[in-house]
Amino acid sequence: MINIPCSGKKLNVRQIGKEKVVVVMGATGTGKSRLSIDLATCFPSEIINFDKIQVHQGLDIVTNKIPEEDQRGVPHHLLGTINPNLDFTHSDFIETSSSAIDTITSRQKLPIIVGSSNSYLEALIDYDDYEFRSRYDFLCLWVDVVMPVLQSYVAEQVDDMLSNRMVDELRPFYSPDGDYSRGVRRAIGVPEFDEYFRREESVEEETKQRLLEHAIKEIEFNTCKLAMKQLGKIYQLRNVKRWEIHRLDATPVFRRRGKEANQAWKKMVAEPSAMVVARFLYNSKNNANVVSGHRVLPASDSVMAAATC
Repeated sequence: MINIPCSGKKLNVRQIGKEKVVVVMGATGTGKSRLSIDLATCFPSEIINFDKIQVHQGLDIVTNKIPEEDQRGVPHHLLGTINPNLDFTHSDFIETSSSAIDTITSRQKLPIIVGSSNSYLEALIDYDDYEFRSRYDFLCLWVDVVMPVLQSYVAEQVDDMLSNRMVDELRPFYSPDGDYSRGVRRAIGVPEFDEYFRREESVEEETKQRLLEHAIKEIEFNTCKLAMKQLGKIYQLRNVKRWEIHRLDATPVFRRRGKEANQAWKKMVAEPSAMVVARFLYNSKNNANVVSGHRVLPASDSVMAAATC
């Protein structure tokens, strides 16, 4: 029987020669942070963010950082730690995330790397003659939502941000010279509100409302455009570079609301992911057979019981 320690005890993730690392990837808005927390509260873990905008301080609402109260006490690295005016390069990410992985494994915990900036992830895993691969075994979990459903969710999410004082959060980051090429000002939402902030004091209320609606539509459009780009990169990593990436279809979750959505998440995303991770950590010989195509194969009752913490 696989016994997963869900009580916060140290987890021995050290294997002969290599450590274990879990990656949670997917387009923006698909629930990656939620899954990473689910896994981290089941397998004693710490989380490393690989979203190139969320690494910066500021714009917590606009960049959709997971709030501290939702982190459930799980330590996070590279989340809102970088000066908002500085760029954070691929080299910076490789150096900082590698150090974080070493620190986490030294504490006998599992590093979970989560985010949407797949170029960062690719740089980390395939850089410098594949040094990462020589030191770590890694498992990629892809939380996927079909684009029409995700587009609808993005629109709802932007509305929620708007009601959560998004405009007030954005205002200090308005740049009179229109330079949104560095640091956190590259975030979707900042350049889209440029015209609104530039003209809000000099136009009538009707025009101001029209500018606001246009900015919101631009945010929705550019977020979906970014999601498509992120998906394209995942397909390239899987189909061209031949990364083994385990897809979990969260679409049915996003078609539900309230308690039904939470139940669907547990059944279709959280529990299957926990089973895949359990086999990755404790039963590596069978890991290649855990997933066939897009469907997670059923595990034994003992694995299911252990994985549903």
